[in-house]
Amino acid sequence: MAVYFFYGEEDFNIEQEIEKLKKGLDKNFLEMSFKTYDNPKFPDLISILRTQPMMFGKMLVVINCLDYFSKTFDDKEIKQIAEVLEENNDNLDIVFVAQLKRDEGKKLDSRKKFFKTLSKYNAQEFAVIPTYKTAELEGWIIKQAKAKKLKMDTGAATAMISQIGNNLRQLDTELDKLQLMAYPQNVVTPDMVKEICISNEDLFAFSDYLLEGKKDLALREYRKLLEKKYCMEIVSTLQTMLRRWIILKAKSSECTPMELSRLTGQHEYVVKLTLQKLKKTNLKDLVKLKQNITEAEFKIKSGQAPNAEAEVENAFFG
Repeated sequence: MAVYFFYGEEDFNIEQEIEKLKKGLDKNFLEMSFKTYDNPKFPDLISILRTQPMMFGKMLVVINCLDYFSKTFDDKEIKQIAEVLEENNDNLDIVFVAQLKRDEGKKLDSRKKFFKTLSKYNAQEFAVIPTYKTAELEGWIIKQAKAKKLKMDTGAATAMISQIGNNLRQLDTELDKLQLMAYPQNVVTPDMVKEICISNEDLFAFSDYLLEGKKDLALREYRKLLEKKYCMEIVSTLQTMLRRWIILKAKSSECTPMELSRLTGQHEYVVKLTLQKLKKTNLKDLVKLKQNITEAEFKIKSGQAPNAEAEVENAFFG
């Protein structure tokens, strides 16, 4: 048996690690051998940890446990959890996942007894790679590209960071698109990146016009973006940018550029540049725009909006 403890903000890397563990399961019995639970109550947690795998072999259990860090298990409960983990079945792998929200700068309290109990096992923190750690991000992109049988030409990985930033899930999605474009040579060039990937500057131009009330120019920029991306991909990218802009706007008077850099995961130079761009932008307008986009996103994903493009357009310009 093996017990794992994955925590941090980078959900994409956590998901990839879980996928690696899933490969060790029998595909014919995956529905029964792979289970996920969200913060089960203590008696249910103990019952889950004592799960006995059936005749279909190894079993993998993922327990999303972030809520456990905002409450306190008593000493007796902690002792019982520790004992059950030590006695766990050889064919049962358990993964505790504490997924933190991106860009909030929060950390798990390592002083908690629950944290210390889990840290005895295969504990790994998955932190967001800041955009200023260019070499680390480039290394991740090149490794991810290699897994897709792609080679990154000189400057291609740098161009991706410049265009997209440090969102690993989005970088991976863009690599899938570049894979189609690069076939059959399977070499990604900087020009391919510029042609396919939306840049932050493209989104800045669009959002600048939008927040300035220049709806005709904003609509023109939005339609240019649609030539490269499906509307929901634009929304996803803009949501990440808006979240950072709101943090910068709200905290700029009380935090230094270095502190803002840590909060947003961006290079200090990028922080200063963004603050300049946001100088005439009202915080309330940023929050309102984010709320409108979030509502549209919910309607589309829940099936309440049959026309996704119209719903997004209404969120932007309605």
